[in-house]
Amino acid sequence: MIELDGSEGEGGGQILRTSLALSMITGRPLRIHRIRAKRSKPGLMRQHLACVRAAVDISGARCDGAELGSQELSFTPGAIRAGDYRFAIASAGSCMLVLQTVLPALLAADGPSRVELQGGTHNPLAPSFDFVARAYAPLARRLGAGIALELTRRGFYPAGGGAVTATITPPDGGLKPLNLAQRGDAVAHSAECVVASVPRSVARRELETLGAALDWPAGQLRIVDGRQNEGPGNALAAVLEYSGVTEVFTAFGAKGVAAEAVAHSLAREVRDYLASDAALGPHLADQWLLLAALAVRDSGEPTHFTCSELTGHTLTNASVIERFLPVAIRHAPCSRGHRVDVAPA
Repeated sequence: MIELDGSEGEGGGQILRTSLALSMITGRPLRIHRIRAKRSKPGLMRQHLACVRAAVDISGARCDGAELGSQELSFTPGAIRAGDYRFAIASAGSCMLVLQTVLPALLAADGPSRVELQGGTHNPLAPSFDFVARAYAPLARRLGAGIALELTRRGFYPAGGGAVTATITPPDGGLKPLNLAQRGDAVAHSAECVVASVPRSVARRELETLGAALDWPAGQLRIVDGRQNEGPGNALAAVLEYSGVTEVFTAFGAKGVAAEAVAHSLAREVRDYLASDAALGPHLADQWLLLAALAVRDSGEPTHFTCSELTGHTLTNASVIERFLPVAIRHAPCSRGHRVDVAPA
């Protein structure tokens, strides 16, 4: 039994998601107390409960405490089962966070799986579909993971209603390590603004402000009109393509927030990444660490990556991973920002 204090480190939902994934992969029972204790509304929210229920479905787990608001959870997994699954969040909660929970486990299943997800696809404080599809998934494929993603309908906060299909194929012989010390040569930098049931003038103001802040010409800025019945919603994304990695940074419009403020917040994130020459930005480093550790476990070989910023989320994730897997995670400042090494323990 692995016992975790959900208030440790950044004290949020990632402790739950990472530990559920690793409990399924290793077969080790899990008990978490003080779930999301550092959040304004502690305990399991709808999207966290959806993660728990999805983990129960794909592993046939026994689970106690899977209730809204619960701060205690016991989880005893069975065997991971490949198959066709459908998981829906009855709110605008992020379905991409549910995918984050089940994807590592289904990569360890005995066959391919198809997962239909309904909920939020473009949420504040969660990876957007574009981030997962254009930044995270291509790197995962280089580890040997089979991941195909299809966006059927965008879902914005607070309405939700988005739909995504993921086809997941386990790698032959396990995941293979991928060293990511450099981002490589610049290929293209661009920005796109999605507006769904929101005036196009909002998109124009956001893109003009972002272009001026980053000195990007109009040819690198694009408006994407949402499909019918999507929205209301507004997402502004910067896509930085390099030969070795693609980074995606996103900011979201909200009622009462000026378009210019949305653009300036995104510009700050982009400038911070550009000021470093590290391979991964702070959010991608956080998401990448679990797959990197699983590749080390599968292969017995060490791996490393550089990131522009080492966040509390990443450090907390490292602590949880080391509780489940026979790996050692070390980090140190370097000329590119920070270097993270993952090696067999």
